[in-house]
Amino acid sequence: MRIAIAGNIGAGKTSLTKQLSKSLKYKPYYEDVIANPYLDDFYNHMERWSFNLQIYFLNSRFKQLVTIDNKKENVIQDRTIYEDAFIFAPNLNAMGLMTQRDYDNYLALFDTMLNLVKPPDLLVYLQSSIPSLVNKIHKRGRDYEKTISIEYLSRLNERYEAWISNYTSGKLLKINVDDLDFVENKSDYETILELIKKEL
Repeated sequence: MRIAIAGNIGAGKTSLTKQLSKSLKYKPYYEDVIANPYLDDFYNHMERWSFNLQIYFLNSRFKQLVTIDNKKENVIQDRTIYEDAFIFAPNLNAMGLMTQRDYDNYLALFDTMLNLVKPPDLLVYLQSSIPSLVNKIHKRGRDYEKTISIEYLSRLNERYEAWISNYTSGKLLKINVDDLDFVENKSDYETILELIKKEL
């Protein structure tokens, strides 16, 4: 069984992954942020490093999926391979921060990879408004995220909503987390846990 947690920057994917992995006894797989050698450069000069960053994430997530598939265990995954291809890369292309040539090359690689991996058994989408995302991003205080603009987050949110409204690869659970503090409030977390258990 594989659960994947999707959502915009600051929606709470990593925190929820940690909590669910303990409650459900699923092995967690996290997004490779700390080891990513392009992240700081990307946020300082998006146009120069966008392709490199997206290729790094794509490769990292593909390797993760291959590992998961080979181990045959219950897992919970922080972010999906789809988000790179349907949200982040096209957004960078639309903003003029990734050339069409690089974007086409990226999509061709993604399409090849997609034929070799399976979708999650359950996709949990953490829906969040821009003010809520900004608040959470500021609260966690990551240096490389200080330059993220509201316009950038808004564009990503629009793409998330469009992707989720057309998602047909498997079971989908959409949870609006604007009024839920599942990190500090046990009752809010229990609400989410019960929703997920019902889907499982």
